[in-house]
Amino acid sequence: MHHHGYLWAGPKERFDNEALRRPPHPEPPPAGSRPELIQRYREVATEFPTVDLPPLETAYWLIKPRSLVRGTWVEAKEAASWLDERLAEYAARFASERDRDTTRLAGLVDTAAEQLCTGADVSYGFYLERPSYLSLTVVTCSPNRALPGAACPVA
Repeated sequence: MHHHGYLWAGPKERFDNEALRRPPHPEPPPAGSRPELIQRYREVATEFPTVDLPPLETAYWLIKPRSLVRGTWVEAKEAASWLDERLAEYAARFASERDRDTTRLAGLVDTAAEQLCTGADVSYGFYLERPSYLSLTVVTCSPNRALPGAACPVA
């Protein structure tokens, strides 16, 4: 078992494009569907696996391009340390004063380390200034509980 880290920061408006953050339905629209529905399905089916937006379901990071992996660690504590560093890097830009609280952030890192040790994934999100959004995720790999058939993105 090992862990992959992912980071996405960008405009909240882009983050809110949920169609590109969820996998396409397993079945395409039936024949005779409206052309715009068929076109939208094709767009999502093509773009979802490659778009850098955080997927709604954390495990789907594993099907994204390997270039989006920000780090890989065998030890959960190493992965939690990466989260700690990213939180410290972005904390001054958090829109909420509560989110900037260092005691609270330390608690998030401790909780992440505990969860990762059990094979769970960790995903945190924060609103930033302007309005922007930060997504920090560590996904457990080989295998992932939610998506056990997913291949390792860095293998």
